[in-house]
Amino acid sequence: MKVVWINPRFLHYRVPVYKALDKILANNLTVIFSAARTPGDVTSRIAQALGERAVALEGERISTLGENDRGFSNIGIRIPFQPGLLRAIYDARPNIIIAEGFFQWATAAIWAKISKGIPLVVAYERTMHTERNAGKIRTYYRKMVTKYVDAVCCNGSLSKEYCTEVLGFSGNSVITGAMAADTEAISQFLKDVAEIDIITLEKTLRLVRPIHLYVGRFVRSKGLVELLAAWKKYNEISSTVGSLLLVGDGPERNKLEQMVLEQGLVNVVFTGNIDYRKIVPYYAVSDVLVMPTLEDNWSLVVPEAMECGKPILCSKYNGCWPELVRDGVNGYVFDPYNAENLAMLLKKCSDDRGQLPAMGKASHEIVQDYTPQKAAEAILRACRIALERYSNL
Repeated sequence: MKVVWINPRFLHYRVPVYKALDKILANNLTVIFSAARTPGDVTSRIAQALGERAVALEGERISTLGENDRGFSNIGIRIPFQPGLLRAIYDARPNIIIAEGFFQWATAAIWAKISKGIPLVVAYERTMHTERNAGKIRTYYRKMVTKYVDAVCCNGSLSKEYCTEVLGFSGNSVITGAMAADTEAISQFLKDVAEIDIITLEKTLRLVRPIHLYVGRFVRSKGLVELLAAWKKYNEISSTVGSLLLVGDGPERNKLEQMVLEQGLVNVVFTGNIDYRKIVPYYAVSDVLVMPTLEDNWSLVVPEAMECGKPILCSKYNGCWPELVRDGVNGYVFDPYNAENLAMLLKKCSDDRGQLPAMGKASHEIVQDYTPQKAAEAILRACRIALERYSNL
């Protein structure tokens, strides 16, 4: 089976999945991507993994309608034009094409399906919640092109729910389990973190235990305003304050720092951006990860923290929670708009600190079902479904 995966932009976490899938396919995977949109170090990694079958296309032009600096989906629209995309697909002579989503570069894959009869799999990450503002035109377009899609590979059950209940795919044409963090790299980075590194980091940042960690962009959609509101209530009800460690940066940072000052919030530490290869010590020093997002398909920091053996406090608006977070086992699910509830969970983690290591161990065990190898196997199932469906037409 020769597979071509069209993905205009991806980051480090996708490379291990591509490597695993390529191995299963006996070196018959080609990945086509935008040289302009994919970071240089990621381009180097995928080229090292696939050689000439990592095809970076130059000269992409993008028209943008509307601005989106808040992180929410379906605000504005991007219309790309990539010279040579169809030619690159045809030159690879695929038995099957995988496209990301239904628009942007996926339109070339849809045309290849129509004109050449090449079976098509769509990789889809969105959920009912992230697509709540998709609008009639976007939704109508997606429903219209579903007739050209032979199978869908989704992150998890919430993505599948959207594909079946809104877009009308049959349940047996949609597989889940196609998303994974780079757990192997995280595990290796963790082995390189010495106890003295953790102690030094704790002292340098003047952290007080328990340490509640957030990692991600500082944009409105991540729910950091709501997290600070909950932190204020937690300060009021808990005798053990601990630290709130915020790792990342973005357009909301000044607003958040001002909020901390004006409201007199204590033990809130901003670190700024931390390179991906240096992030693991911050997971290691923490006691629990807090992800207060107002909208996310599948926050990769959640499985990364789980690989590091950390309990998870996860927003119910995060598409990964049904698979990764089990209430009372390895963490808790909350509504970030309910500050009192999140404050009580922060307090529970503080009061029950002795239970956190066991919950972290459970996290590590759960995430072993969401490795790059498992994701590659799930994607292969979608390819086989597509081929079988196409051969029966």
